[in-house]
Amino acid sequence: MTLRGLYLITPDDDDSDRLLERVAAVLPAAPALLQYRNKRADAARRFDEARAMKALCDAAGVPLVINDDWRLALDVGAAGAHLGEDDGDLADARGAAPSLLLGASCYDDLARAERAAAAGADYLAFGAFFPTRTKATTRRATPDLLATAAPLQRPRVAIGGLTPDNAAPLVAAGADLLAVVGAVFDAPDPLVVARRFQALFDARPGVAGALATAPLLS
Repeated sequence: MTLRGLYLITPDDDDSDRLLERVAAVLPAAPALLQYRNKRADAARRFDEARAMKALCDAAGVPLVINDDWRLALDVGAAGAHLGEDDGDLADARGAAPSLLLGASCYDDLARAERAAAAGADYLAFGAFFPTRTKATTRRATPDLLATAAPLQRPRVAIGGLTPDNAAPLVAAGADLLAVVGAVFDAPDPLVVARRFQALFDARPGVAGALATAPLLS
């Protein structure tokens, strides 16, 4: 699996059917990954939504990642899980789920990224790069951090307040993936915006993340 391009993250939506419709509408943009994220639902709803999301992603040929919960990822047959600082030990997750694609939130912290890579993370997420309404945070990453993390030889994800108009310098600095929620799903035409994000990578083939785009998992 080569990780490069748009990394879509699902928006908050209390209507499961509407959420699935919104996701289905943007999957034709062929994002590199789709992350299912719902911090407000109970376990039963998360399972049902994740399983339905998996069916959508399978039909579109898009790998599904589950936010916070590697066990749920295993239960629904997702490609991977994304773990933040409060989501358990990454090394434990890697040991229990060797086949999962595991991502780690590294915020603005290179040392944390180094530890995550050593513990078995398959990609490293940095941010927020810009103010964002999706998650309250005071941490600010800089484009230089993306370049500094290149020797870790993991795909680097940029997240936080990204738009098609401000993300190009991050791709130039080494971002292999652009993680986006609101800029796509809150847009009048989400599919058009998703394709604009993808075009940022089409314009620079093979440049960003040259060290980090080796195949990871089959």
